Amino acid sequence: MKRALIWPVLLMILVGCTALSAVPADGPGSGPPAEGPADPGAAPVTGSGAGDAEAPGSTAGPEPGGSAGEPGTAPGDDRQVTITFVGDIMLGRIPGEHIARGEDPFAGVADVLTQADLTVGNLECVMSTLGEPIPKWFNLRCDPSAVTVLARYMDAVSVANNHSGDYGKEAFVDQLQQLRAGGVPYFGGGMNFAEAHQPLILERNGLKVALLGYNNVELRSYEAGPDTPGLAWIELDQLAADVRSAREQADIVVVYPHWGYDYMPWHAEDQAEIARVAIDAGADLVVGTHPHVTQPVEIYNDRLIAYSLGNFIFDDFVDVGPELDEPSRISWVLTVTLGRDGISRWETRVARTDDRGFPQWLEGVASPCSDGAPEEGYLCYPG
Repeated sequence: MKRALIWPVLLMILVGCTALSAVPADGPGSGPPAEGPADPGAAPVTGSGAGDAEAPGSTAGPEPGGSAGEPGTAPGDDRQVTITFVGDIMLGRIPGEHIARGEDPFAGVADVLTQADLTVGNLECVMSTLGEPIPKWFNLRCDPSAVTVLARYMDAVSVANNHSGDYGKEAFVDQLQQLRAGGVPYFGGGMNFAEAHQPLILERNGLKVALLGYNNVELRSYEAGPDTPGLAWIELDQLAADVRSAREQADIVVVYPHWGYDYMPWHAEDQAEIARVAIDAGADLVVGTHPHVTQPVEIYNDRLIAYSLGNFIFDDFVDVGPELDEPSRISWVLTVTLGRDGISRWETRVARTDDRGFPQWLEGVASPCSDGAPEEGYLCYPG
């Protein structure tokens, strides 16, 4: 959580938060470095969807009847996949204490998570007990035992965020091993640059879905090097190349960036630029995390951009003042149904974290960004 930017934009934030507070209160898989790349889908996934992940960067071709990366080339192909996306998942601190007591942080919203073909989120803590904290504002880690509850609901998680490197490279590598051993495929990070930028490819309903994760929020030292572990960093040319490569391997390409600025209820220009580069290169969907509040949803070239889904499992309310308590508790759970021809349906549902940091549905509260008209230029704001 990058707090250094809070004060310069506090006045702007307060304006956005006034609208938000109207809501009623309450990977690439890797084994040990010496053994090289491994398949994150090798362990069974027990989340909402069934089936195994293909190896990241798999060169397996598309299903008969169509060419991956060319929507509409299979006339009459009505196969679709439903994907549910959630925001930042932080399983340490207060949520971690309750998880250690046997409580299920996903239980309050499990109905939607378990109905999707795929459920995807951002793991906003280092799942390791190793290493020492890197000097920064906040360091987040969670106990490896939490992988059990994560695997129950998540078909894949991104490790491309500004907390994956909080306890150094040793802890980052241990996290990848813990996820793989626990049956949770991951993307956006790996044992080297090439692995971090490879897509995780999952197959559901005869369709291959490629997931690419990226970060551009402190610290750049968390980035993977040619021969060192770390996460994928956002560089526009590399992003476009990665998307084009994934497009050749899969029917659907999703880009899941960790970007933007803390507690800003609107997106920044660089977020829009990144999203457009991804979609112009062939991505079907861009879903963002990091700002700790929800941000706009936009339609661009008939593709969906959700700039921020907010905090999903988090006790961020302990870190902010009263004016940000409520906005930091609100998240959207985004569910999208799509196929080779694009998106046929999407909706966001509103959840709010309780005092454990666990999400609960806000019944009767309609999301301002849900089922928007799929028209070019569509843009909605959180409130």
